[in-house]
Amino acid sequence: MPLHHPKHRHHDDDLLPYRRSDDEAKPRRPYTPTFPSSPASANRLLLFFAVACLVLAAASFAFAVSTSRNRQPLPQPPPTVAFRCGRAEDSLRSFLAASSHVNFSAGDREKVLAVVGVHTEHGNFSAARRAALRATWFPPNPEGIVSLEHGTGLSFRFVTRRLKDKDKMEDLQKEADTYHDFLFIDADEDTKPPQKMLAFFKAAYHMFNAEFYVKANDDIYLRPDRLAALLAKERPQHKTYIGCMKKGPVVNDPNMKWYESSWELLGNEYFMHASGSLYALSSEVVEALATAKSDSLRMFDYEDVTIGAWMLAMNVKHEDNRAMCDSICTPTSIAVWDSKKCSGTCNIADKIKQLHNTTVCSKSPTLPPEVEEEE
Repeated sequence: MPLHHPKHRHHDDDLLPYRRSDDEAKPRRPYTPTFPSSPASANRLLLFFAVACLVLAAASFAFAVSTSRNRQPLPQPPPTVAFRCGRAEDSLRSFLAASSHVNFSAGDREKVLAVVGVHTEHGNFSAARRAALRATWFPPNPEGIVSLEHGTGLSFRFVTRRLKDKDKMEDLQKEADTYHDFLFIDADEDTKPPQKMLAFFKAAYHMFNAEFYVKANDDIYLRPDRLAALLAKERPQHKTYIGCMKKGPVVNDPNMKWYESSWELLGNEYFMHASGSLYALSSEVVEALATAKSDSLRMFDYEDVTIGAWMLAMNVKHEDNRAMCDSICTPTSIAVWDSKKCSGTCNIADKIKQLHNTTVCSKSPTLPPEVEEEE
C-alpha cells in the first residue's frame, strides 16, 4: 500500500505563495544574445560603430585644443621688485624694467659702488637747477646714467617726494616721464628734512646693494669720477661717515636763523658733523638706519645735525675731506659750492654752467699728475 495517495499534493506546494506551472518547473536555458544572421549586416554595424568612435575622438581632441588656446593664464603673484619700497619708486629702473629691449632683472637690488641721491624740490627754481645739472655733470638721459654707472660704479638719481596736489605734481611728472632719473621717496609735503633723509636712506638701501649711500644737494658742481675714486679707497673701518666736517654754536634764540628747538639737549656747541650739501655713509651705517624704527631715532630741526647725532651714537669713523666742499675749482676738487657767497645773490643754475665751462672744473684729469705718478 503506497504511503501517499496520488491525489494528495506535496507539502512543498502548500508552502509556495503561488502554484508553479509545468513550464516554470522546467529548467531554463541561459540567455544568449542573437545577432543578425547575415555577415554583411554584421560588418556594416561594426564599421558604423568604428566611424562613430573616430568622429567622437576627433571632436574631443578639437575641443581640447580650442580650450587650451583660449584658456586664460592663472594669475601669478606679483614679483618682488627692488625698485619700489612702500610709496618710494625708482623711475629709472621702472622705465628699464618696462622696456622690452632691455634685459633687466626687476627683483634684484642693484649692486653699485654708490647710489648718489641729488635732493631737489618742486617749483621753477629747482627745475632750472636740474636742467643745469643735466647740461653739465649729471647724465641727461637713461643711457647716460647707465653708462656713467658702468664707468664709475655710481648710480645717480634726483630725489624728491610726490605731491598730493595733482596740478602741482603734473609738471614734475612730465619731467620724470621725460628723463626717468627720479627717485621718489615715501614722504609727505610737511615731512621735516631729517625724516625725509631717513626716507631716502631706507628707499635707497632696499633698492640698491651699494657700498656707500651719498646725499648731495642740487646746487653743487660735482666731479663723479673723483667721488668714485674717493669711495673706492680701501678703509680699515667699515662704518664710515665722509664729508666736510664742521662744528658751530647752537642757536637757542627763536628769532634768529638756524634756531634749534631742542637746543637744551645739545648744549652750547654742535658736535662734529658733515655739511649737508654732500656726504657719504657706508653700507653698514645705512643698513642700521634703514632697519631701525623711525620713532627710535631722535630728530633735530636740521638734517646735517641730526645725521651727525646718529653717527655719534653709532660709533662710526668720521672722515673729513675738504675736497668735497671747495668754493672754487681745483685739480683735486670733488664738489664745488659756496653757499655763503652765492646764497640769494646769484643764479645757481648759471653759476653751475659757468663752472662747467672752465677747464679746471670739467676737463682736468681725475687725479692730479703728481698723484698719478705716485700710484
